[in-house]
Amino acid sequence: MSNGKSFLVDLTKCTACRGCQIACKQWKKLPGEKTKNTGTHQNPPDFSYNTLRVVRFQEQEVDGQVKWFFTPDQCRHCLDAPCKTATNDPGAIVIDEETGAVVYTDKTAKEAFDAVQSICPYNVPRQDKKTKIMRKCDMCNDRVHAGKKPACVTACPTGCMNFGDRDEMLKLAEVRLAEAKKKHPRAQLVDADTVRVIFLTEDAPNLYSPTLMADASAAAAGQRGYTRQELFAALAKPVKNILG
Repeated sequence: MSNGKSFLVDLTKCTACRGCQIACKQWKKLPGEKTKNTGTHQNPPDFSYNTLRVVRFQEQEVDGQVKWFFTPDQCRHCLDAPCKTATNDPGAIVIDEETGAVVYTDKTAKEAFDAVQSICPYNVPRQDKKTKIMRKCDMCNDRVHAGKKPACVTACPTGCMNFGDRDEMLKLAEVRLAEAKKKHPRAQLVDADTVRVIFLTEDAPNLYSPTLMADASAAAAGQRGYTRQELFAALAKPVKNILG
């Protein structure tokens, strides 16, 4: 397989317009869901079988001021996908040889959902309660094979969402990082070496979401890795240091 494809998600340019979230629903023909006010602009509150992309809203105090942090969240398409190691049937979760997309098939219905979800460092997989089939973002693999960009990237009006050959996205990430650091000295790239969805943050990743930063390589190598509870606890420490 070539180096495949990757996303660069430049959070310094995200306005939380939710265009990507809506485009995902429209392209996948996924139904809307009944939701309720949970005290935040984030809606729906999390992923579900019919919501594969969520724009997360986090209100944080930084340097004595209240600030919003937005994250268009999705599956990271890990280079060595831990979720695949949790399945018995090789056809349940497949890696596209051309794009590198991690794709769930209907065969996931016969796999242990708890095992697949718990090993994901980003808490992404969801399951249909009736069919038991698991689902998540598939990189709009049908569009990409047709020479198009994923729906979320096409809909983004600000340059936050970028997609292309992995080598090109890594180069663009370094250029964008250098630009961001001029205004945001704490800017950084998140998990660029282990996933195909590379986030550029203007501050500590933990300020955006507890699951924004994680390293999938240990789990993929057969090591125990973090549970989500351990991950959250570990990631909270840098935030406390930054905020004092």
